[in-house]
This record gives sequence, C-alpha cells and structure tokens, in this order.
Amino acid sequence: MIKDDPDGTVREEQNEAEINASGTDDTIKNETSEAARAFERLEDGWDEDKKEIEAEQIKEEVEVVVEPRVSDDVKNEGAVDEEPAQDTKEGEVKSETEPEGTTETETGSATDIEPEIAPEAEGRKSDTSDYEDMKLPPVDYSRFSKNELVETLGLIIDNRPPSEIREDVERIKTLFYKKLRQESEERKAKFLEEGGKINEYKAWVDPLDYQVKDLLNKYREKKNDYSRVQEAEKYDNLKKKYDIIDKIKDLVNREESINKTFQDFRSLQNEWHSIGVVPQNSLKDLWENYHHSVEIFYGYIKINKELRDLDLKKNLEAKVLLCEKAEELMLEPNPVSAFRLLQELHNHWREIGPVPQESKNEIWERFREATGHINKRHHEYFENQKEEQRRNFEAKIALCEEVEAINLSEMKSFRDFDKMADKIMSLQQMWRTIGFAPKKQNNKVYQRFREACDAFFEKKRIYYSDNREIQLTNMQMKTELCIQAEALRESTDWKATSDALIKLQREWKEIGPVPRKHSEKLWRRFRKACDHFFNRKSEHFNSLDTSYEENLKAKLAIIAELEKFEPGNDVHAAFKRLKELQLRWTEIGYVPFNKKEEITNRYRNALNKEFDRLKIADEDKSILKYRTKLDSLRTNPKASRKVRNERDKFFTKIKQLESDIVLWENNIGFFARSPNAETLIREVQDKIENAKKTIKMLEEKVRLIDQSGLDE
Repeated sequence: MIKDDPDGTVREEQNEAEINASGTDDTIKNETSEAARAFERLEDGWDEDKKEIEAEQIKEEVEVVVEPRVSDDVKNEGAVDEEPAQDTKEGEVKSETEPEGTTETETGSATDIEPEIAPEAEGRKSDTSDYEDMKLPPVDYSRFSKNELVETLGLIIDNRPPSEIREDVERIKTLFYKKLRQESEERKAKFLEEGGKINEYKAWVDPLDYQVKDLLNKYREKKNDYSRVQEAEKYDNLKKKYDIIDKIKDLVNREESINKTFQDFRSLQNEWHSIGVVPQNSLKDLWENYHHSVEIFYGYIKINKELRDLDLKKNLEAKVLLCEKAEELMLEPNPVSAFRLLQELHNHWREIGPVPQESKNEIWERFREATGHINKRHHEYFENQKEEQRRNFEAKIALCEEVEAINLSEMKSFRDFDKMADKIMSLQQMWRTIGFAPKKQNNKVYQRFREACDAFFEKKRIYYSDNREIQLTNMQMKTELCIQAEALRESTDWKATSDALIKLQREWKEIGPVPRKHSEKLWRRFRKACDHFFNRKSEHFNSLDTSYEENLKAKLAIIAELEKFEPGNDVHAAFKRLKELQLRWTEIGYVPFNKKEEITNRYRNALNKEFDRLKIADEDKSILKYRTKLDSLRTNPKASRKVRNERDKFFTKIKQLESDIVLWENNIGFFARSPNAETLIREVQDKIENAKKTIKMLEEKVRLIDQSGLDE
C-alpha cells in the first residue's frame, strides 16, 4: 500500500511586481530629506526671528511596488510541498486525505502570503533588530510520540503568543495525523491479515484526535483575539501619527530659536519612526500628509543649502548600497527567496529620503533594472513548476494504465500472484519518486492508482484464502527440507554435502508459499542450517590457504622451467623431459582459487608451445596435450560428468572406425576388377592406416581417463 499523496501544487501568481520609471504623473510622491546633523550653534548676534534661509523644495518620484497576490492555495510563496515518505504494505494503498477538521487553512497560518508592499514602509527597525531576527533551529518533533505531540501542542498554545508558534503548530499537526493514519492503516492491515474482510472493517477512532481538534480550535481563537488586538493597535498608531503631523504643523507658529525648533522637529521624526504599523488602507494618505507637513516645516525654517546637500549625498550613498544588494540578489539561486528579499529592499528604499536631482533618474533606473530581472526569474520559476507538474501527471497516468492492464483472470497460481505482486510493488515504489501533479488532477490520479492496486491485492487475498490447504502442504514439504538440511549441517564431505544442500535450496524455491505467519520462521530455520555448513566449509578451506600458497610457488616454478625450456637436438630426450614436467605438475596439489585459471592457462600455453616445437608425430602431441587438459580439469567440480561424456564419445568413435575398416577391407576385393584398381586400393589402404592410428590414439586417451580417476 502507499501512504498519503497529499495535494500539492504551485499556482501561477496573479501579478508580477513591476516598477515603472519615475516621472509617471499618477505615481509621483513627495519625499523629503531629513537633516544629517543638528544645526551648529548660531553665531552671536544672529537675528533668528528675522533672517530667512533660502531652501529648495525637494521631491522624488517614487512608484509603489506591489507584491503579487497569490491565491490561498499556494503555500510559502509558491514552494511545492514534498510528498511524504510512503511506507507501502502489500495489498493496501493509504488515504491521501487528512481527518475532518484538520485540513482547513487557518487565518494567518503558514499558507498565507505576505501582504502587498505599501507605498511607504511603516516603522523603523530598532538597534536590536539583528537579535530579533535571529531564529533558533526548529524543534525536531519527528521522534515524539502522539501523546508527546499533544502535550507539547497544549503547552505552546497556552504559554506562547500565536505569532511565534505558527510553524510549530503546523508541524505538530502534520506529524500527529501522519502517525494517526499510520496506526490506523496498521490496524486495518492486521485485521485483513487475520482473515477479516475489507467491507467488515470498522474505522478506529483515537481519543487523542478530539484533544488535538480542541487544541487547534483554542489556537484559532487565540490567534483571532491576537489579530483583533493588532488591528486595534494599528488604528491607535494611526491616531498617534496624525497627532505628530499636527505637532509638526504647529512648529511653524512657535516663537523660539530655530535651533530649538529643529531639535523638536527631529524628536517628532524619531517618535514617528518608533510607532508601529497602521491600517493598509490609510497608509497612502498618512504619508502624503506627513510629507506635506515636513515640506511646510522645511520651507519655514529654510535649511541652508550646504546641510541639505549633505543630506542628499547620504541618501544617494544609501540607495547605491541598496542597488548593490539588489544586484547581488540577481545571483541568488533561489528565485522565491530573492523575490522576498527584494521586497525588503523596496521598503528600505522608500524610507530613504531624496537624492540629488542629477542622480535621481540614474539611481532609480539601476534599481528598477535589477528588480525587473529578479521579477522575471520569479515568474519563470513558477512557470517551470507548472510544466514539471504536468510531466508528473503524465507519468502517473502511465503507471495507472500499467496496473489497470493486468488481467486478473489470468492469475491461476501462487507464483503468478507473487510475481505480479512484486511488479506492482515496484510500480508503487516508482510512484513515490514522482513529484506532485497539478492540484486539480492530483487526488483523482492518486485515487485511480490506489483502486487499481487494491483490486489486485484483494484478488490475491481471496485466492490465498481459498487455497489454504495447498499452503499447509507446502509448509509440510518445507519442514521436511529443514530436517534434511539440519542433518547435513555437521558433515565434512564438503563437495557432496554442498551439492546436496544446493539441491535442497532449488527444491525450496520450487515449493509454493506457506501460511504467512509460518513463512519467515521456516525460512530462518532452513537458512540457519545451510549457513552453518557453508560457514564451516569456508573455515576449513581458509585453513588450507598456506599449503595452497606453497603449491602455487611450485607450479610457478614449473611454468618458469617451461618458458625457459630448450629442446636441443635430441627430440626423444626433450619429449621425455616434458613428460616429466607434466608428471610433476599433476603431483602438486591445489592452488588458491583466484589464481587457478591464470596458472592453468599459463601452464597449458607454455607446454603446448614446447610440444609444437618438437618434431614428433601428431598423435603423440595430441596425447600429451590431452594429458595436460585432464590435469587442468582436476579442480573443476563438473569434471566428472564432462570426462565421462568424452570417454563415451571416444568409444563410439572407436567402434565407428573399426566398422569402417572392415567395410574398406571388403571393398578392396571389388576394386581389383576396376580399371583404376591400383589408385583406388592405395587410397583405401591409406584410410585404413589413418583409422588405425586414430583408434590407437583414442584408446590411449581412454586409458588416461581411467588412470586419472576423473570419471568416477
């Protein structure tokens, strides 16, 4: 069976963030600079109430950057959920759906998409923002039991604010229902294994499920309460900011030193930035009022041009830094992460004041170009996800068709069902390696695959149940094989016992299945007896390694003699020396198995080479080469059968040649009356002579076989 294959898809985002070039009439905003430093103490005698300082009105055109809204079906900015690990049990396919009440999308959950980027960012990060942004590694709940998961869920809901536990709640919920489904499927599998029918199975209900649902409802209520408090705080912040705007407007009516007025203005600005977020729908009007009031104030106090230019320069440096960061994001391998970080850069951009007029368009175009590149990659990423899901869907359809093509009526034996079960389980394993299909088709194609697999395994279960008597007979036969194997486990007749156990193993494979509850126990018993003997055999032959190494050295020495062999002028003496080397070779015992073939080939090639160099009869060469062949067969476990076959073949050939000789001798009398009698008689006599030589050679080979003892 296959575990859940939950829905997962990547939806196309509805809009891609755009940044239009500055200068568009309906997007122009007034952005003002703030002084980089306080006024220096004014010179004595300066009439602060009468002198006017010329100031230019500073405006920078900024367009709102809007983050695309994505439907609630898309999770975590389009990231595709991975299919959970699927522990498949034979004959079952698990449900892909979560228990009722656990799948709904909660307000503010991890599936929500970040809000649109506002025209102006709200608030300012404190000096401790680096510490606030630090995230501790998430707790690994995968090893928790269900009780521990429920207990932990209750603790974090009771003791931590909803905004901090969103991911923990989601992970605990997912793990709990995964364990719940697994336990339910195990109970179902056990019920079926014990002979129950699938239509008689009653779903099991875990009391912990009700506790989890109650805790999740409690979490939703706390989160809703938290959201209401946050919304109230936003309206309170809005009121505070409008109060600050009124205070800035009142600054122009004061009759005090400009130095003191400017200090008060800076204090109001700091207070403005320290206030939190406000309602989104009020943000545009709020910032327009704020900038308008600031412009009025700057126009009133007429900050000197040198101070303003310094402020513009600092703003330009800050925006250049943002451009560099945006350009670095172009190299970020994860397009979703790059897009999210880009929105933060846009928030910072809006908080920075204006830049020198001659640099305004250039710096804006640089920032806009990087933004366009990142937005394009973001869009292409989701398009690729859609294409990949389409291919996954086609692959899953192919698997469904392959399972559906199985003809259940052709399943007539245990072997048929076992062979097909292995095939289906391999298809199930392949299914797990394929990613998600599009959301609309994902559940349907999974249900189709599951039903096809279930149909086969239900048919198999019925067949096994109807043929229980055959399984009991098979169990008796395998028990007898276990007894035979156990009787041979202490044998020291290594070759005969090895052959006998291998034969028993073949018989074991030919016997059909046994009842499931006895299958593993019988197999372990049989395997234990076989392993015991073969382990003893390995230990025995390992102890012979030392003598094998000595034999190897001796045979290498003979090969060295053959490779340096000089026949000389006396052919018969050389022939005798080669026969002596052959005899010495046969008297040497076994060599290490991994060297046997190499040594034998070297010996045979060297010996044949020397025989070919000798000017002796072909029959003698054939006999000597055959002797070498017999020597090389001594370590071959199949040599006995092979040699017996050759011996029978030689005898058949001898009888055939003897019959031919009789026939040829009779024909000589008829040839005497022929016109070409002498020529014909000579040819027949040559045939008879060659046949006698061949008979003699074959008889010698038979004698060598009898002497070798290989035919026994």
